[in-house]
Amino acid sequence: MSVEIQSGSLQTTFNKTVATVQFGHPASNSFPRQLLDRLTAEINLLSTNTKVSVIVLQSQGTKAFCSGASFDELLQVENEIQGTEFFSGFAHLLNAMRNCSQLIIGRVQGKAVGGGVGIISACDYVLATPESAVKLSELAIGIGPFVIEPAVSRKIGKAAMTEMTLAAHEWKSAEWALENKLFSEIHQADKLDDAVAGFTQKLSSYNPEALLEMKKIIWEGTEHWESLLVERAAITGKLVLSDFSRNALTQFKK
Repeated sequence: MSVEIQSGSLQTTFNKTVATVQFGHPASNSFPRQLLDRLTAEINLLSTNTKVSVIVLQSQGTKAFCSGASFDELLQVENEIQGTEFFSGFAHLLNAMRNCSQLIIGRVQGKAVGGGVGIISACDYVLATPESAVKLSELAIGIGPFVIEPAVSRKIGKAAMTEMTLAAHEWKSAEWALENKLFSEIHQADKLDDAVAGFTQKLSSYNPEALLEMKKIIWEGTEHWESLLVERAAITGKLVLSDFSRNALTQFKK
């Protein structure tokens, strides 16, 4: 297997003022740390591009949108420092999305688990399909959605986040996600791309300065996330070393 396949893929394309960022990984579009860092760097770079007014974030293929953290890398964590460093990758990505100058539109074609739900929550508007069920399975593997919790709670509320978290083995339907505001729209899979294109075309025609000011308002009150999410990464980095987590991860991988 090539290094590119092992570490995943990342590609950005441009259509006028809309930038589409697509990530991919053969393991259900999961995120090894290297791919997290690449996506974070790409979001930060696009944030400085004054020719881009809207960003579309999507994943490869027609099945899973994102299955969260790479189980292979989680099993390789040997100490708390490594654990904190790994989960800080999600912290840095969510903060990059929050601080990005452009509105980020999520195109969600399939299921999302754990960190994938966090990424969806950090998008400013999300178009999904009926197949896009979501789950926060972290408690089942001995940890918790600590890093992504602020983003998820901000989007769907503490009560719905709690429901997802405690029902760690339960998939929530796309309709549930729509009702709880994780998704903004649902379209049939064969209509999703047209819906995304139509929405972003309209959005990109608006005053860029107005869009920037709206982005600031949308994310008001989250400035403390710079430190909070990294602190949460330390909690997860410690828990992933537990015997419970090791055994659960091994069973999940099998």
